[in-house]
Amino acid sequence: MTQTPSPDLPVRVADEVSDAIASGTGVVALESTLLSHGLPADSSAQTARQIEDAVRREGAVPATLAVVDGELHVGLSDEALERVAGEPAVVVKASIRDLSVVMARGLTAATTVAATSYLALAQGISVFATGGLGGVHRGSRETWDESADLAALGSLPITVVCAGVKSILDVSATLERLESLSVTVLGYRTDDFPGFYIRDSGLPVPWRADEPAEVGAVMQRRAVLGLSSGIVVANPVPRQHEMDRGLHEETLVAGLASAESAGVRGKDVTPYLLAFFHEHTQGASLAANVGLVVDNAALAARIVCASGRERLTARGRS
Repeated sequence: MTQTPSPDLPVRVADEVSDAIASGTGVVALESTLLSHGLPADSSAQTARQIEDAVRREGAVPATLAVVDGELHVGLSDEALERVAGEPAVVVKASIRDLSVVMARGLTAATTVAATSYLALAQGISVFATGGLGGVHRGSRETWDESADLAALGSLPITVVCAGVKSILDVSATLERLESLSVTVLGYRTDDFPGFYIRDSGLPVPWRADEPAEVGAVMQRRAVLGLSSGIVVANPVPRQHEMDRGLHEETLVAGLASAESAGVRGKDVTPYLLAFFHEHTQGASLAANVGLVVDNAALAARIVCASGRERLTARGRS
């Protein structure tokens, strides 16, 4: 998994992104599964542009990744974005294991956290913003159901800004797995690990960072140490977008029961439960989802700019 893709990889890099990479301007990778399988199709393209604009306002360049007709796109045109965001029934949800099949068959696919991390690093992009991480599923002792996001973070030196782990998962078990995989977890301006729709999952973070430059310094030291594992920057959902905790718990219990009754398993659980939340919270979960991912994108941009300054400072000290 840690090998880099072949130079023969069919890839189309947007001019804005290639210019930024060539000039050393900070670039933030953005996943596309959120757009195709995490948000309503009628508004996801608009939300994607909000997320990208948040990156630009902070001085970095956004690079939304997806596979379109078997070709990797790093930065999406309006046409490609509309296809990925607006056609969830025909857009494949692709993790790392799916990429070779998707590309061989010329399919269109949205990339997960794992796939986005792998492909972004191959283009020299090391900071990535998303909504919430995948993780260990509830009941995993019987099903062994665990997101490929965790294995990817354990073997790829990517920095992921997220609102913690999706609260529909087993958050405690996920944190244990991240520790076992030597993934660094930083709470951004918090001592409490966020729970996606809610600011506090009830579990602590092992380390705290209060400024983007602190994260940049950790990234630089990771590189010096030669570590190949990732860094998770857990950024709580903004207070104004946090879901009411009572509504959150009530919807979670009902959603898990509905998924069990419908026989939903594996990678289909997350989009099912996200859709259940959107349908049963009168828009509260959607507001939280959009608010947190836009905030994460802005923070990722500040981090990538700060990490660039940290590299220059470190070079000056040497």
